[in-house]
Amino acid sequence: MQFDDVIRTTFAAREFTADPVPDDVLGEIFETARFAPSGGNRQGAHVIVVRDPESKARLAELSKPAARRYLAQRCAGENPWNPVHPTAVTEADLAETRGVDGFVAPIAVAPVVLVVTVDLAVVATTDSELDRVGIVGGASVYPLVWNILTAARSHGFGGTITTMISAEEEGVRELLGVPATHAVAAAIPLGRPVKQLTRLRRVPVADFVTRERFDGASFGADERSRG
Repeated sequence: MQFDDVIRTTFAAREFTADPVPDDVLGEIFETARFAPSGGNRQGAHVIVVRDPESKARLAELSKPAARRYLAQRCAGENPWNPVHPTAVTEADLAETRGVDGFVAPIAVAPVVLVVTVDLAVVATTDSELDRVGIVGGASVYPLVWNILTAARSHGFGGTITTMISAEEEGVRELLGVPATHAVAAAIPLGRPVKQLTRLRRVPVADFVTRERFDGASFGADERSRG
């Protein structure tokens, strides 16, 4: 596949065929993905390849509390897990939430699950002292995650980024032997998608790119209107 085609068609795959993801294909995916950038080129990410059915089932179970809140907030019209507006979802709402098993099922049924962690001792977090949730540290791990997904796409495989297990990090540490210095960044259920999407829905450039300032003219505005 051409580079533009890979970028434009790498979708969140959650349903997989029974086809395995062979180690040699995974090796090629990792070989490409490893060229992702990281803060100071310190490359603190670590990938755990999980095939054991019991481990995958446990990862799915650990994902349920965060998934339950996600679904409950979405049902309540909130933006799930956002750090700005406190949730109004109650424990009773959580108890009544349905669809959790299906939501985490890809982790349990995918041929392989990749758990990605990052060494906090080498992550550059230049926003860590600001009065808001930290974002910058993700730059040292999520480019690798995205490279894995795009490389998988080029081989006819797919998956999705799920961070629900991160809310139960201690449980993941115990299950997979993750050291205390590492943060659990994501789980990627990976397999051959049942359907191969070729058209994705994304907002147009004009909706999120501006000139000179946040409130500047839209980059995507009709150039003919400019003097």
